[in-house]
Amino acid sequence: MGVEIRAAGEGDRELVVRLLDEAFQDDPVSGWIFPGADYRRATHHKLMAAFADAVFADGRIDLAEDGAGCALWLSVPAEAHPESGEDEAVQLREAVDPDNERVETIARLMEEGHPTGRAHEYLWMIAVRPDRQGEGLGAALIRHVLDRCDREGLPAYLEASSERSTKLYERLGYTFTDRTLDLPGGPQMYPMWREPRAVLG
Repeated sequence: MGVEIRAAGEGDRELVVRLLDEAFQDDPVSGWIFPGADYRRATHHKLMAAFADAVFADGRIDLAEDGAGCALWLSVPAEAHPESGEDEAVQLREAVDPDNERVETIARLMEEGHPTGRAHEYLWMIAVRPDRQGEGLGAALIRHVLDRCDREGLPAYLEASSERSTKLYERLGYTFTDRTLDLPGGPQMYPMWREPRAVLG
């Protein structure tokens, strides 16, 4: 059965933030940023809201029509962005959890590890409602953009937040870049790159 996918609008913000919050509550990276279940339940949604707002502003959020999953994408140009004079990692920490340096650390690590030199589609986050996981929704949301990447000859990039999740991405054509992002005293993230596949006429 096909998955109907549409672009999320500002009216979907609450749904998108809730999907991200629920899907990543038990994620190893989220557990490192917000240690302790009570602390995470009280604060995690603020980081997810900040991520959603950033992608609503500069990218695209694809939403399963039934509201069970979403994917956050940014189109990254080949040239590096000029320095704006503002430290976005600091701003993120101050907006989300001012006393939590780990919010700033994760933002810096992801920025420093991001590949440059080639335009690509960046899958920032993907979330499927916990009771709907394992049904293929995540793969359908990703393929929705990867099909366009293949038509346009664009590579794609992501950071897997666990070794387990790399298996899904490998099935979709991503490969591990051989360099992990190591969170201090915490888990590893797995940057993955996908070259576009030839489209048969």
